[in-house]
This record gives sequence, structure tokens and C-alpha cells, in this order.
Amino acid sequence: MAMLLGPESPWRGGKKRSRNRNIVTRIRHSQIAGRGFSRGTQLPESLLQERDKRAKWHGIPVLLQELYESSHLNSDYTRTHIVLKELSSLLSMEAMSFVTEDRKTAQESTFPNTYTFDLFGGVDLLVELLMRPSLTTLQKPKMNDDLVKDCLSVLYNCCICTEGVTKSLASRDDFVLFLFTFMTNKKTFLQTATLIEDILGVKKEMIQLEWIPNLSGLVQSFDQQQLANFCRILSVTISEPDVGNDDKHTLLAKNAQQKRNTSPSRAEVNQVTLLNIPGFIERLCKLATRKVSEATGTSNFLQELEEWYTWLDNTLVLDALMQIATDEAEHSSTESSDESTLATIPLRHRLPQSMKIVHEIMYKVEVLYVLCVLLMGRQRNQVHKMLAEFRLIPGLNNLFEKLIWRKYTTSNHVVHGQNENCDCSPEISFKIQFLRLLQSFSDHHENKYLLLNAQELNELSAISLKANIPEVEALVNTDRSLVCDGKKGLLTRLLTVMKREPPDSSFRFWQARAVESFLRGATSYADQMFLLKRGLLEHILFCIIDSGCKSRDVLQSYFDLLGELMKFNIDAFKRFNKYVNTEEKFQVFLTQINSSLVDSNMLVRCIVLSLDRFESQTEDVKVVEVLSECCLLSYMARVENRLSFLFRLVNIINVQTLTQENVSCLNTSLVVLMLARRRGKLPFYLNALREKEYAEKYPGCLLNNFHNLLRFWQHHYLNKDKDSTCLENSSCIPFSFWKETVSVLLGEDRTCPCAIISYIDEPYMELDRDLLGD
Repeated sequence: MAMLLGPESPWRGGKKRSRNRNIVTRIRHSQIAGRGFSRGTQLPESLLQERDKRAKWHGIPVLLQELYESSHLNSDYTRTHIVLKELSSLLSMEAMSFVTEDRKTAQESTFPNTYTFDLFGGVDLLVELLMRPSLTTLQKPKMNDDLVKDCLSVLYNCCICTEGVTKSLASRDDFVLFLFTFMTNKKTFLQTATLIEDILGVKKEMIQLEWIPNLSGLVQSFDQQQLANFCRILSVTISEPDVGNDDKHTLLAKNAQQKRNTSPSRAEVNQVTLLNIPGFIERLCKLATRKVSEATGTSNFLQELEEWYTWLDNTLVLDALMQIATDEAEHSSTESSDESTLATIPLRHRLPQSMKIVHEIMYKVEVLYVLCVLLMGRQRNQVHKMLAEFRLIPGLNNLFEKLIWRKYTTSNHVVHGQNENCDCSPEISFKIQFLRLLQSFSDHHENKYLLLNAQELNELSAISLKANIPEVEALVNTDRSLVCDGKKGLLTRLLTVMKREPPDSSFRFWQARAVESFLRGATSYADQMFLLKRGLLEHILFCIIDSGCKSRDVLQSYFDLLGELMKFNIDAFKRFNKYVNTEEKFQVFLTQINSSLVDSNMLVRCIVLSLDRFESQTEDVKVVEVLSECCLLSYMARVENRLSFLFRLVNIINVQTLTQENVSCLNTSLVVLMLARRRGKLPFYLNALREKEYAEKYPGCLLNNFHNLLRFWQHHYLNKDKDSTCLENSSCIPFSFWKETVSVLLGEDRTCPCAIISYIDEPYMELDRDLLGD
């Protein structure tokens, strides 16, 4: 337990602390002796009262004695409840202080009442009281709902003020699972859900959902609001634990971990458990797309609402206020939702309407998060089928302008990181979660066309017909009864708000990722033209060249999107040249690319691949014209520029630092060498790498590093069907040619002109044969 009672504890005082040391020591010894909740009763009441004033215990030990004595098996709990309320009043102010003061850490704030309550056995006593029905079969008076609620609230107050209490409760699996039984009662649901969420957040081992008694029946008994709240708990049980920003994020460490963990993780097992609950996904889709009445009243209404965000962070507080507001609304017949009337009513009288909006947004965040995690899991295709069937995408499209992307508020202009767990207002979190869901939904899946409406699908067909190319199979197979309705599809609506986004808004990152996911997979000319006709390329170039954007995350997302939009598309390169029409603009563009090659390497890969294809289409007059005029293609056509990119791509990574983020640099360098091999130029490129090493006075450095990287590539990709398919689709190069090229480069014959080993002189051979060993 994290003890607040330290040598410098401000609420104890120096001399007073020494006078009371014997009492505290005796209590701690009783903990060790295993006396549990009764340890506070082992001390004479007179002694406790004598020391109480000096120690500033506020009568808590004496009250706990009375609570213990009044809660024996044959008690009717009347006195128990009275005492508990008195104790609760002493603890609740500390909890509210914690919530409203930006959740200061234990080092910055102390909570003496909470500490005293736990020290004298209060937490153990309440756990015993709550669990008593499961511990004995004796006939006894039943605790009423209000007493259960107050017990849960006091435990929650202790948890949020003292981390040690939460960890202690989390270590008791019997108690954690027993808590779920209180969720069947609507009166105790909110307090139970909030306490469980807090406990699971610090639990070392993830619980198995299948351990919860009658989980399916429990979930099916929830009303819509309860189910939405339950999603906060589910999010902890279906997400893989965050390993942090240390070396566990490297691909080398991940591969080693996967080799050790061959069976499904607990999170994956929990995902399957949820999908097996009848009607679960359908109800989540209804929750995600449920409309909420909204009266905007005055122009500063949403700004006023944001003032509530700072402390409505706590679900228990919000739900309690919502209940009060609902009760008041039911007893009032004078409330009007007329906007002109609403404008003259003070905020406190409009609170019920304000809270409905915040309440709905907060719960949609949780629901969208659960759907997003399930979409990225092993059961992805099953989830996709259900989300399509239950019309999730058309429902979100209908909510887009009224709830998802409403008027700008001040929070829209605050720059937040790409971490979805950042401390944001509910509205910001909602938008980010919505964009993450679209990204997960579209990424390499044929259901992506559900983001369009029927008219937009017809437009794609017309583009293919005009270009005399067949429609993609996924488009032909799309069930038109499941697509968006209305004048615009969801993708088009997203493009509209994307263009209006302030320059440094982090929403740009998530928006670009969502649109890019629509283009991922096998390159579709019709998909690209659909977006090009809506001015997307010009918008991206404006953001990269003219907007003054400094965010590396945002720039990386735009480089990746630009690469997918332009790949193999001669019209896109023509549009690029029209926008980048001066040497100054082109140099700014190159500077942005060169400033971080890890961020821009996917765009470099796109240009190299496109150039290679266009050079084989010289019978097409349009292609020849663009090849001769486009500054970007002319730049990449110069071999010295391709070599420069290759040197840097190989040099900025090594096996120990490879991550999911930078492994693309290795694949881009491979693309350059595969295309060179096709044209019989591979020895020229390898020799250029050798000459670069000697010029830099580091012989063997680049080639040894590249050799190790390729050995890792074999180890990483040859057993992963999904990753290898992605490489094949994105490059239009058969994966067999990828494997063959790597094998040739790793050949052991020093006389072979295409083997790396031929270009490393004997004294500089430093190949680490054990690098990838078990």
C-alpha cells in the first residue's frame, strides 16, 4: 500500500506523531497477524478517543468500531447504515477534492481521512460486508440497496484517493468477480461499474470474462445506458496491455514474445466471449448511432458546456447528475426546448439538456472504442459482417453533422498528440475515436465501399468505364442496401471537414489516416480519381508546402496519404506538377521529405514504383508528356538521387531499433533494389553502397548492417501471410520476387555479383550470426 503516513506527513505533526507511534505500530502488527477488518476493534475505545484529537483522526477509528459491532450476522443494519453515512461524509470531500483538483498525485496531495479509514480496517470491513452473502449460508437480514450503494461509494472514494487500496482490492479475484453480481440491480449498477473500472485499471492480470457468472444473461439484462457504461469495463478486458515506449516495442522483442506466447492472449479470448453473446454487437451499433436531441440556443452554448468538461470527467459524478436532471425534468412541465426561449434561460436551468449531449458523447466514445478493438482483432471478418448488417456506417453518417462534427469549439484548436488516451474533452475524444473506427473499418477490407452512397458508387463505376478498366470486385459485390443514404456518403463528409480543419489541429492526423485506409490494399485507379476530383491532392500539397504545419505526426500522415493517392496514377502526377509550379515550391516539398525520411519513405517508395511503371508505358503519349514535364518524376529518374535515398534508408535503421513505424524504410530500400534487379542494375547499386562506405571511411558498415536487416526480414515476413500480402498489394510486385531478391542478396557465394557478401572485404566482415538466435 502507498502509505500517506510518512515522516513528513503534514497532518500528523512531529511530536504528535511520536506519541501515537505505538498505536499505529499495533495496528500494523494486527495487519500482519491477519486480523483483517476487525483490527481496529482490538484497541480500547478510551485509548482511541484519547489519541484521536492529537492524531486528527476525526473519530474515524471509533466509528469503525461501531460499524463493526452493528454489522454482526443478526443485525438489521439500521445502525450500520447511519454510521456508514457519517463515515462517508468524512471521506467524500477528499474524493471530490481529488476529482476537481486535476487528480493530483499522492506526492502532491494527502488524504488523511481515507488513509485512517483504511489503516483501521475500514476497507476490509466493507469488503466483508458486501461479500457476506457468498461467504455464509446462514439466514440473515439482507442489506438494502441504499446500504450497498453507500458501501460501494465509500470503497470508490478510497480507491481514487489511495492507489494502494485499489491494488489491494484488485488482488482479490473473488471480490472482483463478486462485484459483477451487483450490476444486476439498477440501483447499484453505477457505483458498481465505476468501482470495477477503477480496480481493473490497476489489476496485474486481466480477468477472463467467461469467469463472470452468467455473463450473457447479465449483459442482456442491461438497458442501453447500462450497456454503454459497461463498455468502459469491457475496454479494459479486450485491449492488449500497453507495453510502454521501451524496447518491447521493437519488432525483435515482439517476435520473441510471440514465439513464447503461442496461445491466444486473454484479451483475444475475451473478444471471442463477447462476440458469442447474442445480440451484443447489434445493440452496440444501435448505441453508436442513437440520435440525441440538441438545442443550441446561443452561440456560446457549447463554450459554456466546455466548462463542465473539466470536472465531468468522472462517470459516477456525471451519471449521478444525469439522474437528478432526469428526475427534475419528469417533475417539471414548464421546461421548453424552444431555441428562442432557451436563449433566455440561465445555464443552470438548461443543464439537463447540456448534460444529455455530454452524456451521449461520453458513452459513444466507449462504444466506438470497443467496436474498434473488435475490428482489429482475430475475429475481424465476423465483426465486419455484423457491423455491415446492422448498418453502423449509414447510422454514423446520419449523425455526422449534428453530433460527430458539430460547430467548432475552442477545444478543436488545441493541439493534442496522436495518443488516443490524451487528456482531452469528451468531444475531442469522440471525434478521434470515430476517425480510428473509420480507419479500422476501411483498412484492407472490401466493406470500405459502405462509406459511400449509391450515387457515389455509380460515380466509381463511371470512372472505371471511362478509363476502360474493369470495376474492382469489391465494388461490384457491395450490397447497396447497406451503404450510406443522403446526399453525401461518410467519406465525402470527412473530406469536407478535413479541408476546413485549422493548420495545427491534430485531427488532421486522424483524418488523413482514415482517408488513407480507404486507399490501402490493391491500388484502385477509380478510388484515386474519386478523391482527386474532390481536390484532395491539392489540399495535401497545401498542407505540406504552404500551411506552415510543423507537426511531424501530421506531416507523416499526409506523406503516406499522398503516396497512396498518387501511386501509378499519371493524372495525379500531372496535377502535382500543376500545383508545384515553381522551383521554390518544389524545394520546400523536397526539404519536407528529406527532413525525416522515416516519415516520408512511403511517398518515396510510391514515386520510385510509379516511375518504374511509367517508363514501361512509353507508347502512351500522355505518360510520355508527364514524364518529361513532371519535376518530381524527373528528380527521381536521376540515379544519383535514388542512390542518395537508398544510402540513408539503409543507414537510419538497424535490427535492434526496428519497429512497426520504421520497418517500412527497410521495405522501401528493398523496392529500390528489386527494381534495379529487374533491369540488371543490382551490382551497380551494391557497388555504389560499397563506394559510399569507403568515402565515409566506414568500410563494411552499411553492407553489414543491411545484411543483418535482410536476415531479420526473412525471419519476420516469411511466416506472416497478412504482412506479405500487404507488401504485394502495395507494390504490385509478387511476394515471390521479394523473397527471391532477398535470397539472392543474402547469397554466400562471394563470386556472385548480386550477393552483398561479395562487396564486403574480408577484414570488415562483421556478420553477427547469433543476432536472430533463440
